[in-house]
Amino acid sequence: MGAVTEVRAFDDGCPLCEAAKITPWHHEDDVCWIADCEICATPMVVWRGHGTEPPEDERGHMMAQLVRVAQTNLGAHWIDGTMRNIPNHFHAHARPEGGFFGPGGGPGRVVG
Repeated sequence: MGAVTEVRAFDDGCPLCEAAKITPWHHEDDVCWIADCEICATPMVVWRGHGTEPPEDERGHMMAQLVRVAQTNLGAHWIDGTMRNIPNHFHAHARPEGGFFGPGGGPGRVVG
């Protein structure tokens, strides 16, 4: 993907727009970033634009990058496109085959 020339939507109150580097990052470019989800500890791709409908070419790019990272970090996996906790910003998780959480992920991971 080349440099993005369009202005992307941004929401100051959205944690995915903030893109804080609080877990390991695996990829970033002008379209997306991929880091371990802080809750489930699986690779998660996040669109750089705030919204739920990225253009098809960008969606394809994001899924290709997520599959690449998942193959390296999880091996066999499945893509979960359900946006549970942040439903207004496009993101998807790669989950281990037959599972939901990555190593060390799950309800006990969040300390509140």
